[in-house]
Amino acid sequence: MSFADEVAAAGMILPDYGHAELGAVLPASLAAIGAGHVVKGRDAEADRVRLGVPHARHVCTVLLDGLGDMQLEARSGHARFLAGLDGLTVTAGYPSTTAASLALFGTGRTSGQTGMTGYTVRNPKTGKLANLVSWDGAEPAEDWQRQPSLLEEASLAGVHVTTLGRARFAGSGLTHAVLRGGQFVGAERLADRIDVALGAMRAPGVSYMYWGEIDGAGHAYGWQSDEWVGALEDADRELARLASSMPDGTVMVITADHGMVDVTGAPRWDVALDTALDEGVSFVAGEPRALHIYGDDPMAVVERWSNELGADAVVATREDAVDSGIFGEVAPDVADRIGDVVVAMTGRATIVDSRIQSPASMTLIGVHGSLTPEEMRVPVLVAGRP
Repeated sequence: MSFADEVAAAGMILPDYGHAELGAVLPASLAAIGAGHVVKGRDAEADRVRLGVPHARHVCTVLLDGLGDMQLEARSGHARFLAGLDGLTVTAGYPSTTAASLALFGTGRTSGQTGMTGYTVRNPKTGKLANLVSWDGAEPAEDWQRQPSLLEEASLAGVHVTTLGRARFAGSGLTHAVLRGGQFVGAERLADRIDVALGAMRAPGVSYMYWGEIDGAGHAYGWQSDEWVGALEDADRELARLASSMPDGTVMVITADHGMVDVTGAPRWDVALDTALDEGVSFVAGEPRALHIYGDDPMAVVERWSNELGADAVVATREDAVDSGIFGEVAPDVADRIGDVVVAMTGRATIVDSRIQSPASMTLIGVHGSLTPEEMRVPVLVAGRP
């Protein structure tokens, strides 16, 4: 059975690259303002039509970190504004994690092209762990991620581009790698970002606003917690304010980078304490739901891990995983960042390695990264005054 067949048999889904997927959102937004020509390698106008983004003089794209489509549907009573918008469901890419998803969003290219293949990966140049969120251990941003940032391409073409996020993200490696370009405005509170966005929307162009509190609440407390619901309600209230105050001729497109599963009480393995998992493994990277395993005998590792994990994981060699298309087309300089063995967890199961992970990271309640519908399906919602 192929990796893709095993994924389907486990009730998981593959990314819908090139069609209804997260990488279409920013190209669609640029096409809506007449700047689709800056997007190379995909049909931005087709993305616009597919996602239902109307023509406008300004489009504000909002990314709510961690707001999966299934989570929004389950808590729609706490998000009346968002739940009432027109939209559709698209897939994240693989892995369904922030670094990979922001790269897909910011470039329109898959993780196999951007090299943003996980929360952590092995840096082939150093042989050590590279964290693609904190950027510890990675190469300079332009060397690690060589695909063009769509915001930068738009800015160079004369489009007025505004990015809104926490001030500390302005010079981060992740931001520079996949979302560089235009003017970055730091604002800590969502309400302040909404105010800045309203100002930016008075002029033609595109703006991008990131909000991470929903994801943070989910990691710490789980997406079924009161804290997660509170973060959702805050975002819903402020985005409703933005929608009601937007100038004529403007559109807001709201999406997310991934969903989430709560793992309290679910099966969990620790590679450091499990001989069958540790044997033949030189390096573990990725995250508890989507792992990159590096070793000298990948087929033997696949056999041992498959026997140990059973129905709680789909385990494959790099070649089989790449052939399934989960990373999209893989550039030659990216292939070595993918594990010799790729592991996608099913259900709510997780794998940790207590030798390299902090105690705090191993106690997260809400996690993501794999191919379940709960993690992969994200909304694209449209509001505005075109």
